Amino acid sequence: MAWLGFALLTVFTWGVYGLLLHTGTMGMADPVNGRYKAFLFVGLAYLLVAVFAPLVVLKLHRVALGSLPTNGMVWSTIAGVAGAIGAFGVLLAFGNKGTPAMVMSIVFAGAPVVNAIASMIVHPPAGGVGAIRWPFALGIALAAAGGCLVTLYKPA
Repeated sequence: MAWLGFALLTVFTWGVYGLLLHTGTMGMADPVNGRYKAFLFVGLAYLLVAVFAPLVVLKLHRVALGSLPTNGMVWSTIAGVAGAIGAFGVLLAFGNKGTPAMVMSIVFAGAPVVNAIASMIVHPPAGGVGAIRWPFALGIALAAAGGCLVTLYKPA
């Protein structure tokens, strides 16, 4: 059950990400370039955490870095670029009058829907499209509706 603790850690940290990022942007006291300055420090944080943490864990597990398959490196780099573009998109949304409550509600309601659809395209369910049960489709519809409702009816 350790996976659940790590998943909940991610729920919390990603759940406060937009709010923290917006707070950092406002703290830059630069209405024109503050978001880009904030994103620079997001990148620094990614460097510190995403480079040094795995190096420490690999070192503790005595894993040599000599064998890094090209396929894994390419797809992992693409994943990092996608994540960074998404984070930058959040900042651009804030810069265009989006609030953390609105932007992050759309992101966190929409991302699971995109993930479910993309995952089924890359790894089709056994039995094809006919194997998809109605509760799955209902879940996707409810997630999308939830994001819309939170965005439209957020407290003032």
